[in-house]
Amino acid sequence: MRTKKKGVPQSADTQQESVAGDASKPKVHEHRQEANPLLGIGCKIAATLMFFVMAACIKLVGEEVPTGQVVFSRNLFAMLPIFAMLLTGGNIVDMARTQRPLGHLLRAAIGVSAMICVFTAYELMSLPDVTAIGFASPLIVVALAALLLGEKVRAYRWSAVVLGFTGVLITMWPHLGQSAGSSLGVLAAVGAAFLSACAMITVRQLCVTERATTVVLWFTVFSALLTLLTLPLGLVIPEMAWVVPDWRDALILLVLGISGGVGQILLTQSYRYADASTIAPFDYVNMLWALLFGFLLFDEVPSGEVLIGTAIVIGAGIFVIFREKRLGYDRGRQGRASTPFKV
Repeated sequence: MRTKKKGVPQSADTQQESVAGDASKPKVHEHRQEANPLLGIGCKIAATLMFFVMAACIKLVGEEVPTGQVVFSRNLFAMLPIFAMLLTGGNIVDMARTQRPLGHLLRAAIGVSAMICVFTAYELMSLPDVTAIGFASPLIVVALAALLLGEKVRAYRWSAVVLGFTGVLITMWPHLGQSAGSSLGVLAAVGAAFLSACAMITVRQLCVTERATTVVLWFTVFSALLTLLTLPLGLVIPEMAWVVPDWRDALILLVLGISGGVGQILLTQSYRYADASTIAPFDYVNMLWALLFGFLLFDEVPSGEVLIGTAIVIGAGIFVIFREKRLGYDRGRQGRASTPFKV
C-alpha cells in the first residue's frame, strides 16, 4: 500500500508559484561544502564588512580621482584575491569554459554601469542613505523576474514589493528638491539599485548553464576591460580625465580593490556553507556598517525619514526571503555568482 508523504500544506497560490520556481532551477550541479550555517553566516557578515571598507575608500578618494578610474581600480586590484581563490579551487581553464560569452559580457556591462552609479552616489550622499536605497534591489528583482522571466509572483510578494518601494520613497524624501548634487545622488543610487537587480536577472539566466566560478571569473575579466573605456573620455570631458594618484590615493585604491575582491570571495563561500534563505537576511547588517563607518569617518547621521524608510524596506525584503524559502526557490548558486549592490 502506498503512503502519502507528509509535508507542510500549501495554498493554491503557493503551489502555482512553486511550479514556476521548479522550472527556473539551474540544471548545472556544483560541489557543495558540508553544511555549516554558523561559518556561512560568519563569512556573510565578514563580506559585508569588506564591502564597507571598500565604500569608505570610495568616499575618501572621490574628490581626487575620477569615478571611471576608481571603478577600474576596484576591478583591477580585485583580480588579485579572486584569481588566487580560483587557482586554488581547480583548473582555471575548465572554469573559463563557457557556452555564453555574450551573456557574460552583458552581465559585466550591467555590473560596471551599476558600479559607476553606486560609486557616484557614495560621493554625493551619506553611506546610510545610499545603503537604504540599495535595499530596494531585491524587491526590483522580484518585479523583473515576473516581467522578464515569467516567474509567477502572487499577491504576497507583490504586496511586499509595493511596501518596500514605499519605504524607499520615504528614504529619498529628504533629498528631493534640495541641491543638484543631492538630487543627482538619489538618481545614481536608484539607478544602481535597478541595475543591480538587472544584473541578478542575468546571473539567474547564466546559472542555468554556467558554474558560479565561471560567472565570477568572466565578470572580473570583462569588468576590468570595460572600465578601461573610461580612459579616453577624459579627452572629451576634462572632469573625467584620469590622474596620477599620490602615494596616499594609490594605497587607498589598492585597499579599495582588494577589499572588494575579498568581499566577493567571502560572499561566495558563505553560500557554500549555508542555504540562501539562511544567509540572505544578514545582508541587512550592511546598515549597521553604514551607520558605524558614516558616523566615525564622515560625521554622517541619518535623518528620521531614512531610519523609518529603511525599517520598512528591510521588513519587506525579509518577508520576500522567507516567502521564497517556503516556495522552494534555491538561490544559492545565484548568490555565489552574484555581485552585491555595494559592488
